Amino acid sequence: MGGKVQGQNGVSSEAPIRLLTPYTLGKFQLSHRVVLAPLTRLRSWNNVPQPHAILYYSQRTTKGGLLIAEGTGVSGTAQGYPQTPGIWTKEQVEAWKPIVDVVHAKGGIFFCQIGHVGRVSNTGFQPNGQAPISCTDKPLTPQSQSNGFDVAQFSTPRRLTTEEIPQVVDDFRLAARNAIEAGFDGVEIHGAHGFLLDQFMKDHVNDRTDKYGGSLENRCRFPLEVVEAIVDEIGANKVGIRLSPFADYAEAGDSNPEALGLYMVESLNKYGLVYCHMVEPRMKTVGEKCESPHSLLPMRKAFRGTFIVAGGYDREDGNNAVAENRADLVAYGRVFLANPDLPKRFALNAPLNKYNRETFYIPDPVLGYTDYPFLEDTE
Repeated sequence: MGGKVQGQNGVSSEAPIRLLTPYTLGKFQLSHRVVLAPLTRLRSWNNVPQPHAILYYSQRTTKGGLLIAEGTGVSGTAQGYPQTPGIWTKEQVEAWKPIVDVVHAKGGIFFCQIGHVGRVSNTGFQPNGQAPISCTDKPLTPQSQSNGFDVAQFSTPRRLTTEEIPQVVDDFRLAARNAIEAGFDGVEIHGAHGFLLDQFMKDHVNDRTDKYGGSLENRCRFPLEVVEAIVDEIGANKVGIRLSPFADYAEAGDSNPEALGLYMVESLNKYGLVYCHMVEPRMKTVGEKCESPHSLLPMRKAFRGTFIVAGGYDREDGNNAVAENRADLVAYGRVFLANPDLPKRFALNAPLNKYNRETFYIPDPVLGYTDYPFLEDTE
């Protein structure tokens, strides 16, 4: 891939693959197009990022590489998994600072993914044991999880009143401000994977009759209010969003996902977001690829900013996506987790470490976290 070019002294060498060519992301100069996808790791005690995350993110940083931090809660009601980080308290902001600093020291660009799980939770994760909040009061059925829980139990959610929704919008705005205070270069709004924003967007979940339910425009109103509030707070050049219109994670499917995806990207164009990060239709459920007749291409063509794709990509597949202009950047999750030097391995077309699913979501600060080996120095 890439073909041969004449190097110094007439020695032929591999031309860099398209995945490893520079790219301008808004005001940021990227040296390659391999992005660290946001990955839940469940290693932030009491929702506070820990010092072991400094090494984890540092290992995966390259000069001019884009990293997206793991899903980070915007408020006390945003949690649905044990030991996930937040960014709604001063303590959390301070704990993120040394993690961000080490990424910047190595020349990386670091966005914080901020989100709210909505009904994908239970009373045990909620303040004072209250019900999780959502667009609906329809409960989720218990689910066998790929994330280390045998069966996840979900409590019946409480439907947010129309009057309460602006407060949740404000939680997102304050979380974005806190992320910038912690030193992050920007935020990625988590609008995917069956969590709160996705619950509002998807007609299999949203059964509201107020201005936040019913029509496509109404179902997208809350997510777009979040976008507008954050853009007003920190600037559009620091805001991206992740969407998964085709997925039905956590029973959040939609009857017309392509119309949903197109409506969202066309609406996002009005705000000038720096990127849209979209999950491939083939990733309909957690971690499993399937054949899909759908494509992200209509959304890619409609969106006027940087388009990031994710979902089961390997080196060849990702390189083709960039070469064929189906994406500007490609986010890698599990293979980047298992190969902290992934861009280097892609450059050399070196073999990859296999990931161990059993250690994705354990609380160990080393095992399956910072102990994946690097390529031995080949120079």
